[in-house]
Amino acid sequence: MASLPLAGGCMCGALRYDVSSAPVMVYNCHCTNCQKISGSAFNISVIVAEAALRFTSGEPARVEWVSDKGSTRCGLFCGACGTRIVNGGVPSTGVYSLRGGTLDDTSWVQPVGDTYTRSAQPWVQFVAGGLRAERALDDFGAFVAAFAAQGRF
Repeated sequence: MASLPLAGGCMCGALRYDVSSAPVMVYNCHCTNCQKISGSAFNISVIVAEAALRFTSGEPARVEWVSDKGSTRCGLFCGACGTRIVNGGVPSTGVYSLRGGTLDDTSWVQPVGDTYTRSAQPWVQFVAGGLRAERALDDFGAFVAAFAAQGRF
């Protein structure tokens, strides 16, 4: 079981953050944007309230782009080492997709499923028994419920 606040930061340590409220859900995203941003096959997305994230050291750099879904997105990252911390919507949707690997303690991070499975690399194994979506979802209710059922907070 994890405890709040959650703490994390970038690889070089110049950018640090705290998250003051429990995440809403955790899932793997296989969209081509996440593949390019992470330099990997997918991203572990920890969804947190935007208002709950506070940078405690350093100021993040910002970038914007158009997502696979066609919406404008933003990313906050360390300007020194380039580590991506979060992605969010433009305009704000009130939540951030926190990069799971930036947390100091990742022992509780267990994705409940996978999104954008249609663009997943063919060798990837999806979360066993987890939820799946071929593309972005308009309603993440099932993912939120599955994460709550894990009882990690």
